[in-house]
Amino acid sequence: MLSVSERTLKLSCLVLLTFITTSTVLLMRYSRTEKVPQHYLPSTAVFLAEVIKVITCVCVLYIEEGYDVEEASATLYHGITDWNETFKLIIPSAMYTLQNNLLFIALSNLDAPTYQVTYQLKILTTAIFSVMLLGRKLKTHQWVSLVLLMIGVALVQIPNDSSKSETHESAKKRGSLFLGLMSVFIASFSSGFAGVYFERLVKFGSHGGGSVPRLSIRNIQMGIFGVLFGAIAMLYSDYYSIRQGGMLQGYNLITWSIIALQAFGGLVIAVTIKYADNILKGFSTSFSIILSSLCSYFLLNDLDLSNNFILGSFLVICATFFYGCKFNYPEKEEVLQQKGMELNWGDAR
Repeated sequence: MLSVSERTLKLSCLVLLTFITTSTVLLMRYSRTEKVPQHYLPSTAVFLAEVIKVITCVCVLYIEEGYDVEEASATLYHGITDWNETFKLIIPSAMYTLQNNLLFIALSNLDAPTYQVTYQLKILTTAIFSVMLLGRKLKTHQWVSLVLLMIGVALVQIPNDSSKSETHESAKKRGSLFLGLMSVFIASFSSGFAGVYFERLVKFGSHGGGSVPRLSIRNIQMGIFGVLFGAIAMLYSDYYSIRQGGMLQGYNLITWSIIALQAFGGLVIAVTIKYADNILKGFSTSFSIILSSLCSYFLLNDLDLSNNFILGSFLVICATFFYGCKFNYPEKEEVLQQKGMELNWGDAR
């Protein structure tokens, strides 16, 4: 029986997780579709979010060291100049930067609910890479959940019957739909691989032994490469636009809110997940999909609630929920589970 304080804490985690996930997706979608004289450059938003993440992690390290500037500086210096450990973060950092840029492309071409439902494929990719890289053993209900997940995502992608009567404008939309879906698919792959790879480094090191740096140092190491890769992506894709209009062209309150949610949201979620079990995370994902669907339908007016979408979303919500549930299995299967830890399918960054 949970105490009042424990119930309050879990409820707070549920509300916070749902709010961050839903608001980030809806604001990103709105910012890419609103009618404004000048849209902001997504690559600059990704870059600035990475810069803020590094600054935030340095502040966290300062607090961890008891507000001692000299001790924090020494710890930071040794953490960064441990090149053997620092360079291990190149791969996940590059994958996360790719993922963050792709999500802006996805939400420029997909409505928020379709994006959210499809992006749950990261559960599948995380599961696959966890089996491959961490040697985890998935339980029977988890494999069943992954099958339901794939069926649900596939149903959501089936076009509505009304699309047959659409004209030239629909051809452009279908092209955008393909670009949006491909962006989500690649981002799901990137998220799954980067998350499992980073988890392996944090918990075991590259070869399962040796001294493992603390999480705040790992985040700073990754953030440095995130800033570097973010700058490269920004200059490669938008160099001439930045020269003409500057980095902050098209920025407004919504843009800065998105950057803040991206910069702090992942860190807050990472802390919150310490107190949130898989069932609570499943509820959070379900509520977020439902809320984004309602907001997209009534406020943004960019969602077509077809039967395929409703059924597919229902299957994805069920798969997400049951994947995190715990069931009693025969002793033989329980022994197999002792070799791995519970799969963290959430995107903690």
